[in-house]
This record gives sequence, C-alpha cells and structure tokens, in this order.
Amino acid sequence: MTDAHEPIEIDEPHEGPIKTPKQLILAVIWAFVIPITTIVLLALFVQAQIKPGAGSNVLTPQAVSERLRPVGHVEVKDATDVASLKNGQEVFTAQCSACHTPGSLGAPKFGDAAAWADRIKTGLESLIKSAVHGKGAMPPQAGGDFNEFEVARAVVYMTNQSGASFPEPKPPAPVNPADTAAAAGAPTTTTALSTATVAPSPGVDANAGRQPSELSPPAGGSMTASTSGPTAAATQPAVATPAANPPPLYAQSCAVCHGAGVAGAPKLGDKAAWAPRIAQGIDTLTTHAITGKGAMPPRGGSTASDADIRTVVTYMVSASK
Repeated sequence: MTDAHEPIEIDEPHEGPIKTPKQLILAVIWAFVIPITTIVLLALFVQAQIKPGAGSNVLTPQAVSERLRPVGHVEVKDATDVASLKNGQEVFTAQCSACHTPGSLGAPKFGDAAAWADRIKTGLESLIKSAVHGKGAMPPQAGGDFNEFEVARAVVYMTNQSGASFPEPKPPAPVNPADTAAAAGAPTTTTALSTATVAPSPGVDANAGRQPSELSPPAGGSMTASTSGPTAAATQPAVATPAANPPPLYAQSCAVCHGAGVAGAPKLGDKAAWAPRIAQGIDTLTTHAITGKGAMPPRGGSTASDADIRTVVTYMVSASK
C-alpha cells in the first residue's frame, strides 16, 4: 500500500515555442514570406543575364559600340563640287550655334539685330575674315575645320537672320590646269618647218618614180622639199606642252582661295601678285603656309604634312613665275 503521506508525482504538460497570440501571427506570416521570397529570388537568378555592378552601364550595346568607335574619320571634300560642301545653316549648327545661339562669351546672339548692327556695317569681307582668322574669344573658324567658302556661307546665314541682306557667296571656280598654264605663261614647244635646197645628182633622173605633184625642176635648177628621217616630225602641227597636274592638296584646300583670289590670296598664275612672294623663297612661303598668315589658317585649314604643304607651294610658285 502506498503511504498516505507520500507525495504523488504529476507529469507537467510540454510547452511549445509559441506562447502568445503575437508569436503565432508572426510565425504564420514568416511561414509564407520566407518561401515566397526564396522562390522569387531563385527565379530571378535563373532568368538573369550577366549584369554589371549597380549604377553601371558599361556593358550595354550602346556603351560597347561607343568604345569600339574609331578615334577619327576621314572626310574628303572636293573644293570644286559645291554639292559636297556644307551650307550656311549646317556650318552654323555644327560650329557656331554653341556661342551665337545663347550669346555667350560676348558673341552676338543669333537673330539679335541690335547686337549685329555695328558688325554688319563693317562689311561682309571683314566679317568673313574675322570668322576665318578668329577674333576676341572666338578661335579661327570657332575651332572648326571648314574651307573659307563654307565659313562665308555661315556668316551670310547668321547675318541675314539678324538684319543683313548679304548675297549668297559664289562658289569657287573650278581650276583648269590648261588655263593655269596659260595664265602662268608656260612655255610652248613649236617646231618650224624645215626646208632644204636639193640639187639632183648628175646622171640621175630626179623625177623617176614620183607623182606629178612631186616632180623636180629641170636639171640645174633647185627645189624646196621637206627633209625626211629625223626632220619628218617638223611637218606635224605645233603642240603646247601641258602643265604638270596640280597636287591633290591644291584642289582640296588651296584652290578655294588661290583659284579665285579670295580674301587677298594671290591668284594662281598672277605673276604680279606672286612676284614679291616668290622673292622670299620656297622655305619662307612653306613656313607661312604651315603656320598660317593673314586670312589663311594654318595649312590652309587642312591636316596635310609639311612635305605635302611644300609640294603644293612649289607647284603654285612654278605655275606663277
């Protein structure tokens, strides 16, 4: 029998981790949130491509294409083809608009008739010279690489939109090498017709085997006939020696001004205009062409080498002597 005074042991019920209603609510929420979040992250991981770091777009197609873009490009202009040259609006948009549209750095604002009035009074030639050579805070051609005809078009476009009425510049006349040689006084080669007085040999019929028009005068007389062999070429008509072809650089950069004598440039073939310059020597003229002088920008606005510049200077000097 059990002792009536012996205590009876009663097993206590087991307690779980959730003891309050708040803990139950949180447990239910996390039971849904954690699995769903895990599934979403796994789906994104499977579908995602290689991505750069946050805030970077270095691997986008546009960024890759930009890095692979050539450092520079070649643009060939034919100075005699007006259709290939920029018009005034295109030059203005590409080079002049940055300052003249907002009127920054003291540049007269595009369309501001009052700001342009005094400048227009100086004349178109003065405005073109300032645009080509630079003035004040504006560098030569505003830092562009256009020929003088294109710059003139831009000046006319800006000024006519700001109260002026200048005519559209005339395109440079194409240079004909034959005309250049004639203007330069290129020497021509002519050969006079050779004649000789020939007496028939004794005992020989000078008229044997000849046509009636070729009959000789009687014996003891004389006749005038063209000689044969080396002198046969004398019967050919006189032919002028063609002038040497101009270097490609001349047509690309120099003909615009020197072909028509624009902006004070000595016209090709004008002996009087070239005489004092030729007296300075090829070296001095080449230095002027490389560094620029007056309205002429360095290298005539091209990127030609010193050797190419010297070649075209030598050509112009030879054609203007």
